[in-house]
Amino acid sequence: MLKEQDKIFTNLNGKETPLLEGAKKRGSWQKTKELLDLGSEKIIEEVKKSGLRGRGGAGFSTGLKWSFMPKNTSKAYLVVNADESEPGTCKDRDISRYEPHKLLEGILLAGRAISASVAYIYIRGEFYNEYLVLKKALEEAYKENLIGKNACKSGYDLDVFIHRGAGAYICGEETAQLESIEGKKGFPRMKPPFPAGVGLFGYPTTINNVETIAMVPDILNRGGEWFASLGKPNNTGTKVFCISGHVNNPCNVEEELGISLRELIEKYAGGVRGGWDNLLAVIPGGSSVPLIPKSICDTIEMDFDSLRAAQSGLGTAAVIVMDKSTDIIAAIERLSHFYMHESCGQCTPCREGTGWMWRIMRRMVAGNIKPGEVDKLLDLTTQIEGHTICALGDAAAWPVQGLIRHFRHIIEERIVT
Repeated sequence: MLKEQDKIFTNLNGKETPLLEGAKKRGSWQKTKELLDLGSEKIIEEVKKSGLRGRGGAGFSTGLKWSFMPKNTSKAYLVVNADESEPGTCKDRDISRYEPHKLLEGILLAGRAISASVAYIYIRGEFYNEYLVLKKALEEAYKENLIGKNACKSGYDLDVFIHRGAGAYICGEETAQLESIEGKKGFPRMKPPFPAGVGLFGYPTTINNVETIAMVPDILNRGGEWFASLGKPNNTGTKVFCISGHVNNPCNVEEELGISLRELIEKYAGGVRGGWDNLLAVIPGGSSVPLIPKSICDTIEMDFDSLRAAQSGLGTAAVIVMDKSTDIIAAIERLSHFYMHESCGQCTPCREGTGWMWRIMRRMVAGNIKPGEVDKLLDLTTQIEGHTICALGDAAAWPVQGLIRHFRHIIEERIVT
């Protein structure tokens, strides 16, 4: 269990003011100049030491990602991904509206690490109230000379802009996000070149998630070793878990990586509706990762490696709980429709395959499929997975794969022969 003094997001419940006065009382902007004076290499080294892995879903080493940026470049960009559109995920939303200065201080420090001169916060367009809070916090930071020219009197210049998206899930993909900021359609780019080489407006760029960046000030203030002491080896630190669905108290909560799923649900979300024995399945990391049945939920730990070993994933750590009242086939069919709708259509396997999957799933809900179509659907998912420019194809395939892997018997019971 995470100790109170080890929490990073102390205003995640929004009980205190999110603006500068409250943020300073909670410890933000206290030693920022000293941290900036460490310089790029020392900041990156400390973040590497912490073991921080990206909190947006991929779980890639943050310090290593920063080190890919070229050392000598005329211009570099930092892009903060606040386009939180994954069903079940609402952590970045609460960080943006309740802890905006933690995010802004993190942007300044991350920008110093990669020698960026400009940073963009790409926020989901529907997050209007969150945008207003973030905009107010940014105005405060500029007024107090915390951001901008000679930020915190450190000699480092960084301008920060907020860019509102227009509701496209695909713009949560990092290269599609760059295209969107440039004023183009949100089509993911082929890689290579990677953004660290050719990114926003053709310049080296790093894209990080809101939660990742907002953790940086505490890591640098308290030391990488402090962060690495929390959680598990290779899965260090804390994580904001979004618990929703059939629980008595849906919530966002910060806990150490490696906490058991059962403890997370029972301690913070008031338990499964109707008791733990009423649990059917959980999607542990946002809608794109494969579900896990109760038999796995009983003992699984919530970290990158444990969930990967269970053929699922931590993803964004959005825990979607489904009790035995759930029509599990209909639930996955609804997700299939979402991914079909949100496909940008650039890649044939995704454009055609997501629609094909959904049409089979729709018939599967009614039991109107032939026995051989279950295997056909599974084969179809493998033809989409790994065959698209971005990971939306994988995200569409994995929920269906999880359904067939664990609940094939329910599918077959419904087939009318």
